[in-house]
Amino acid sequence: MTIVFTVFFLLIVGQRLAELMVAKRNERWMKDKGAFEAGKEHYKFIVMLHVAFLAAFFVEGAIRGFQLSSVWTVMLTIFIITQLLRVWTIKSLGRFWNTKIIVLPDANVVTKGPYKFIRHPNYLIVVIEIIALPLIFSSYITALLFTVLNAFLLLKIRIPAEEIALRKATDFGRSNNK
Repeated sequence: MTIVFTVFFLLIVGQRLAELMVAKRNERWMKDKGAFEAGKEHYKFIVMLHVAFLAAFFVEGAIRGFQLSSVWTVMLTIFIITQLLRVWTIKSLGRFWNTKIIVLPDANVVTKGPYKFIRHPNYLIVVIEIIALPLIFSSYITALLFTVLNAFLLLKIRIPAEEIALRKATDFGRSNNK
């Protein structure tokens, strides 16, 4: 089971690193167009949370012997679906997708793809991942602890900061936007 966990873990880390490269490219493009970054002061906590989550997932998995949970097939299915939703979300935002809050003044907020149905699909995807991923390998403490930490960070800090920046500089919150 150790090899399965290790390969799975490395695939997730590789995916996250690839996403950071896309985010950096998008950030440069947006800033070249006049975009600004909001929420800089809390971004380090977002990064620390995600790094700590992956580390805790690995450590708890190791402590538990990398054992699959009794609900691993359900959690893996949920995790795979979230990855498809993640791709849909990133493609829907195109060059506007980022891990930071980068706002292009006077831009129209994206309302296609999953954004037709929910205001912040990427954050919902992260919430689901933080629950589902550890539960594949019986990492119950990681799932519980990071669900609470992530909920606090998203609901009290990240989403309010993002929405303030979007309202200030774009058409967010007006007309057909949520």
